[in-house]
Amino acid sequence: MSANTIQITFPDGSVRSYPAGVTGLDIARSISEGLAREVLAVKVNDEVWDATRPIEQDAQIRLLTWRDPEGKATFWHSSAHLMAEALETLFPGVKFGVGPAIEQGFYYDVDLGGRQLTEADIRALEQKMTELAQRKASYVRKPVAKAEAIAYFKEKGDPYKLELLEDLPDGQITFYTQGNFTDLCRGPHIPHTGFIKAVKLTNIAGAYWRGDEHNPMLTRIYGISFPSQKELDAYLQWLEEAKKRDHRKLGKELELFTFSEQVGMGLPLWLPKGTIIREQLQAFLHEVQVAQGYQFVVTPHIANKKLYVISGHYEKYGESSFQPMKTPQPGEEFMLKPMNCPHHIEIYRSAPRSYRDLPIRIAEFGTVYRYEQSGELHGLTRVRGFTQDDAHLFCRPDQVKEEFEKVIDLVLLVLNTLHFKDFVAQISLRDQHDHSKYIGCEESWQQAEQAIVDAVQEKQLPAVVEYGEAAFYGPKLDFMVRDALGRKWQLGTIQVDYNLPERFQLEYVGADNQKHRPVMIHRAPFGSLERFVALLIEHCAGNFPLWLAPVQAIVLPITDKVLDYARELVAEGKKAGLRITLDERNEKIGKKIRDAETQKIPYMWIVGEKEMQQHHIALRKHMKGDIGNLPVADVINKLNTEIAEKYFEL
Repeated sequence: MSANTIQITFPDGSVRSYPAGVTGLDIARSISEGLAREVLAVKVNDEVWDATRPIEQDAQIRLLTWRDPEGKATFWHSSAHLMAEALETLFPGVKFGVGPAIEQGFYYDVDLGGRQLTEADIRALEQKMTELAQRKASYVRKPVAKAEAIAYFKEKGDPYKLELLEDLPDGQITFYTQGNFTDLCRGPHIPHTGFIKAVKLTNIAGAYWRGDEHNPMLTRIYGISFPSQKELDAYLQWLEEAKKRDHRKLGKELELFTFSEQVGMGLPLWLPKGTIIREQLQAFLHEVQVAQGYQFVVTPHIANKKLYVISGHYEKYGESSFQPMKTPQPGEEFMLKPMNCPHHIEIYRSAPRSYRDLPIRIAEFGTVYRYEQSGELHGLTRVRGFTQDDAHLFCRPDQVKEEFEKVIDLVLLVLNTLHFKDFVAQISLRDQHDHSKYIGCEESWQQAEQAIVDAVQEKQLPAVVEYGEAAFYGPKLDFMVRDALGRKWQLGTIQVDYNLPERFQLEYVGADNQKHRPVMIHRAPFGSLERFVALLIEHCAGNFPLWLAPVQAIVLPITDKVLDYARELVAEGKKAGLRITLDERNEKIGKKIRDAETQKIPYMWIVGEKEMQQHHIALRKHMKGDIGNLPVADVINKLNTEIAEKYFEL
């Protein structure tokens, strides 16, 4: 074999020989011209590269197109650079922060020197991006020395890029240029701008430089781009549906929750109807957990700072916690509880434990507090006070795998009950190269990681491995769920922890009469009730299943002559355990029905003189229409059966 020949291995295991220096685009072209026209980037030994970057050594590759998540990310990252070029053309002197791809599109943080962008500016930006894209300018990668990079951005007067350069080692710095724009960037990028056929700038927001509220506020411009106008049109239609489902909008319209500046940013106030949803979710999970041997506890909202120093949470998360509260006692400090696990550990420590006692499963719907920056707060999905459906299992090492699998079953029950059918289990492991941000010994980590991998394989879950996503004290299994609009959310999480038992010197007496360390499993199927309810609202567009609906039925009398009968029906429904109300307004029945539909009440009990004489109900279902004229007992039985089955219909 020639020294200038390398072996390229494809995803199907096949191997081909190519000359050293071949690019992903060359390889695609050797297969077909059609494929070459679609290739956006190439994955080389698990690292995404430019499709035009030379490959000098034997490698495993995967050609990436728009159909691949990494292909989309590369496309959107390149679109951010295209937007930056358009900005620099229209607004000379603009300074640039960072411009990454995100799950849906891209953004760039920019300093416009105090200029406020108008709607006309945004349209001009879109037009300029389209114009620049049509030039099919290549994205050209160039390694540069650190001194050269510093000199370049000093000349441009860009303090943000100069600050980024401070953290970059010499020899690992690259520039990318397309057209008249050059940026500090590690890449990768698509071959040329011509792939970008349709662009839409979607939002403008403020963002502190590097997420620090002490730094300057930059303008964050969000956008999205596609390889065709047809795909952009479909996305814009999807976006309109997403706006209709926005939990902040529906939460206000359906009177579920509110916020008050007087109470404080990021601290939700649950209104009566929203509280019903919370309580129903808690009751559901409480019942399931009690059946599985969990014991419920209640812990305080504050604790001595020393508790979190011992656990390691203060060192890792002190900056994102509320500041300690000083007491009259010198040197004594308390903190709002940022997590529940140290409290549950102290409950475990409250009594001697034997191997026969394990596993011990401690559960709590515990409210915790974390100081999120104001710019990151978002409805119920990012708050400063939230309630976790938290539990901690203390078990022997030989019980870890079985307990972990039982928790998987619990999470799957929650997801299936609430109709989250589309999910992937993400095995979140340590960074393969940097272990400095994790606590605990190598042996414990290996045991914990292997236990998760084995459990996932036995359960035959659809799974991906993500390195660097583990918690600082242990690996975890995160359930990445797609909602009705295809958006990805992280919901249930399960974590194996050999480290906190060590830090707190937890013990149990084994069958050998010697002291041993238990293993902890952390788990939260909902994650936080606030975030889960936000997701649920958007998933079902506020059309809650009957068992969760704050108002399950509303009685709509056609005339005042049947008001007494309507009131009797409300009393009968409440006696049967239904959440039912009455619309007594002097309005036409058509308006009453429309208003009940707007309030998304699952069932309407429409009654007139005929229904009163028969002791019947003209039953109507939200979004479905009339069901029929039925005896009251049959209607109540029908609704209670649906509630018991926890039927969920999107």
